[in-house]
Amino acid sequence: MPVHDEEVDLLLNDLIDHYGYDFTGYTEASLKRRVNRLFIVDGFPSFAEFRFRVIHDADYFRHLVEELTVNVTEMLRDPLFYKTLREEVIPVLATYPFIRIWHAGCSTGEEVYSMAILLKEAGLLHKSRLYATDINPKVIEKARKGIFPANQMRKYSENYIQSGGTNDFSSYYISNYNLAKFDVALSRQMIFATHNLVSDSSFNEFQLIICRNTLIYFDKELQSKVLQLFDNSLETLGFLALGTRESLKFSPVDSKFKFAVPGQKIWRKMS
Repeated sequence: MPVHDEEVDLLLNDLIDHYGYDFTGYTEASLKRRVNRLFIVDGFPSFAEFRFRVIHDADYFRHLVEELTVNVTEMLRDPLFYKTLREEVIPVLATYPFIRIWHAGCSTGEEVYSMAILLKEAGLLHKSRLYATDINPKVIEKARKGIFPANQMRKYSENYIQSGGTNDFSSYYISNYNLAKFDVALSRQMIFATHNLVSDSSFNEFQLIICRNTLIYFDKELQSKVLQLFDNSLETLGFLALGTRESLKFSPVDSKFKFAVPGQKIWRKMS
């Protein structure tokens, strides 16, 4: 028997009360689907036992968070986006004495390493700091290690070439059996931390914020709250990059931004 809607609501309130994690602004259909999948796969005989396990077993709670948060990513995902960063955004960032970039909802870190490669090739990595955050501590730990499946490297190399890369992509990592570990020179400029976009506040002022394909899992009210957080965290004339299905339209901050590049979901803060 699937978990009922009111039981899902009860579970979400438990997460707030016991752990301070607020998922109530996430889209209902996605949350309910993931809760039901976990309930069935882990073989709970009743919702009461499922709820008891979440409340009293911190390890299982972390497992629940991992299942509820979406961790789908790849290096240089959407090569045209990264080509645009190379040609239109990075030359502007180069004019700053120090560059601060926030990857919000960074998942396992592939896109953070992608940005580090672009900055290194532009001769800017040494004067950059990349902040990579996610609500899920387990994926943050994976991102910090910079180790990815070796069988993905061919795809990532293709993305790299399509994004305008001209070096040998394999020069950025060392393969060992079925894993590829990326050069520590890239991660040296990264700071990884857990951060809840729903409840945590701004922690720095950035020239570029990248949050791609995270807002689509939030309802409109939560989207607006997160976009205001990004507005508060971005310098005037800084850049905000979202996913292809995400927009500032009808948000409280829409009037403060303008498209930086036609055809790409990259805006510039004008006031």
